Amino acid sequence: MPQLVRRQRRRLNAEINVVPYIDVMLVLLVIFMITAPLITAGIQVDLPTAEAEPMSPEQSTPFIVSINSDGQYYLEIGSSAGRPEPLSREELLDTVLTELETSPESPILINGDKSVPYGDVVELMDQLRQVAGIENVGLMTQQPN
Repeated sequence: MPQLVRRQRRRLNAEINVVPYIDVMLVLLVIFMITAPLITAGIQVDLPTAEAEPMSPEQSTPFIVSINSDGQYYLEIGSSAGRPEPLSREELLDTVLTELETSPESPILINGDKSVPYGDVVELMDQLRQVAGIENVGLMTQQPN
C-alpha cells in the first residue's frame, strides 16, 4: 500500500525586518551631519572690533537685532531655524514687543554692520527705549585678531 506523504505547511513569519529602516536612518544621519555645518544661520554682518567681555552662559537667550550694510533689519531669537526675513523698523519693534511679553528678562543685542551710519544704530536704540521701554541694550562687536 502506498504511503501517503503528508506535506507540512510552512508557518508564516509575522516579524518586521528593521534592518532596511536602520540603513535608511544611518544614511539620513550622514546627510544631516554633512549639510548642517554648511547652513549659515543669521545675517552676514561685518562687525566692528573691540575688546569686550563675552556673555556668560547663565544669561537667558538674547534677542539679536541685526542691521546689515543695506540698512535692512532682522530679528533673531535664540537659535531660530533658517534665515530670518528682513523687517521694516515698525515690524521689528512690534515683534520685539510681542516677544518681550513671553520672556521679559531676555537681553537685546544690536548686531550692526560697521558700514551702517552710527545715527541709524542710535535711532534704533532710542526707538527700542521709547516704544518697548528697554533701557539695557547691548552692542555686538568682534574680538580683534
